Amino acid sequence: MEPRETKRKAEKTEVAKPLNKLPRAVPSLRTQPSLYSGPFPFYRRPSELGCFSLDAQRQYHGDARALRYYSPPPINGPGPDFDLRDGYPDRYQPRDEEVQERLDHLLRWVLEHRNQLEGGPGWLAGATVTWRGHLTKLLTTPYERQEGWQLAASRFQGTLYLSEVETPAARAQRLARPPLLRELMYMGYKFEQYMCADKPGGSPDPSGEVNTNVAYCSVLRSRLGNHPLLFSGEVDCLNPQAPCTQPPSCYVELKTSKEMHSPGQWRSFYRHKLLKWWAQSFLLGVPHVVAGFRNPEGFVCSLKTFPTMEMFENVRNDREGWNPSVCMNFCAAFLSFAQSTVVQDDPRLVHLFSWEPGGPVTVSVHRDAPYAFLPSWYVETMTQDLPPLSKTPSPKD
Repeated sequence: MEPRETKRKAEKTEVAKPLNKLPRAVPSLRTQPSLYSGPFPFYRRPSELGCFSLDAQRQYHGDARALRYYSPPPINGPGPDFDLRDGYPDRYQPRDEEVQERLDHLLRWVLEHRNQLEGGPGWLAGATVTWRGHLTKLLTTPYERQEGWQLAASRFQGTLYLSEVETPAARAQRLARPPLLRELMYMGYKFEQYMCADKPGGSPDPSGEVNTNVAYCSVLRSRLGNHPLLFSGEVDCLNPQAPCTQPPSCYVELKTSKEMHSPGQWRSFYRHKLLKWWAQSFLLGVPHVVAGFRNPEGFVCSLKTFPTMEMFENVRNDREGWNPSVCMNFCAAFLSFAQSTVVQDDPRLVHLFSWEPGGPVTVSVHRDAPYAFLPSWYVETMTQDLPPLSKTPSPKD
């Protein structure tokens, strides 16, 4: 689960006017799946560069203190009987979604590790830095029929930074979120509490508070086509029994879904929900998603493991299904589009990429508030790092 990563609030400030009228040939990017059906593009196996944690007050720590450990019920036992409604709403501390975090936590990690990045100091200058949740939205775009998105992009010291902007529609939806949906969100976090322990080999303790400020985030590098990527994603837990102990191969993603009783329900699940699960886990290199299926009373009655690399098999022969190649080819095309559109190196200049289902990705240009998202503390510290301009040596030198 990662609503924390991807829900970003559009500030109440008056919407910035576009800086300049775009040239007559307004750049845009089409999203129809048929345009992206070529072979699967190169995607470098994600390697973990580091991690950070956010505590119960949402404070940043450059360590793994928030990491939890996978601790499922015994295989030979009576099976799960998890009450996902237990503790709601009295033992629930939801994160304040009005707070605009943008890329700040990831930027803090970059600042602390900028001199130790593999690939040398020049690697970052050619990379795209973003959250995994933003890339997930790009992967699923060719098949998305309901929710649009906006991504703000700025180039600074060569690096392209992408940060999601909450659309007015998404904001209205969040503010009018019905009580049932709020409870469903809680139930997803509660499931994690039943399945995770604080230490390897420990037992879960579902009696405590569910606090969605707490998060453990992995920071990874990868490459899609010719686009180097540095991104971070929230990780639910680490499996101490995993055959490979190297992250991200030992991570597990936890999900809940309603129990299904008919082939039609399964088909819909494979077409829609499993696409999002695949995109999220494939990007990060997480090999398994463990799903808890809940009944109408809110109890998890069964668990099922979905290996990430086998998810596509469920829709391979479905004409209404999704194709991983289309998802990755579109994401690569978007990154190329963004790289060629955002040319000027200026942390206060923002190209806003907007998309609504049924249309192309369009671009508008803005300066400063409300769309500029690279904080001054980041820009100033990174600028101080730059070597001084080389001067012509004088005879005395």
